[in-house]
Amino acid sequence: MSWADAIFWLLAATALLAGWRVFRTDSMVRASFFLLASFIAVGAIMLMLGAAYLGFATIFMMAVEMMVMALFMVMFMMNPAGLNPMSMVHQHGLAIVAGLVTFAGLGAFALSVDLPSRPLPAGAEVTAPLGRELLGPSMLVFESAGVTLLATMICAVVLSSRSGRFGPSDAGSVPPSIDPTAQEKS
Repeated sequence: MSWADAIFWLLAATALLAGWRVFRTDSMVRASFFLLASFIAVGAIMLMLGAAYLGFATIFMMAVEMMVMALFMVMFMMNPAGLNPMSMVHQHGLAIVAGLVTFAGLGAFALSVDLPSRPLPAGAEVTAPLGRELLGPSMLVFESAGVTLLATMICAVVLSSRSGRFGPSDAGSVPPSIDPTAQEKS
């Protein structure tokens, strides 16, 4: 077994173990980070297989997505920071059946389909045309999404700070009353 094989199997085991832990942990924030670890391992496998664009895209996109998800969990979960114990799987029987049926269907498809083989000529440039296709006319959309994600992360940090949305978090902050006269009395 070569070093490449050993690293591949280590990354594959990491992806599977972290993916399994997503559903076995009792915290949404921890589940976000386990999912991030799983996707990073999958992205690293893609890099090893020579799919540089897909590997880096997976790693970078999932890193941003899971960080935003974790920040939103800290901001908006009903329990403190999304760290209190809770069940991550609902309808256990249905989830198991759906997972097994999906696995069997995808496995049967992967083993029975004759995928086309169109090798590229040696030295063919594939990354630049793909980049032009993805980012040519759609560049404004991608840039707008990037700025929006940055603003979302900054707002998440600000809203989850010590002051909280409704006053200092260590002073028993409560949301404002719906009754407008109650605010005048206090």
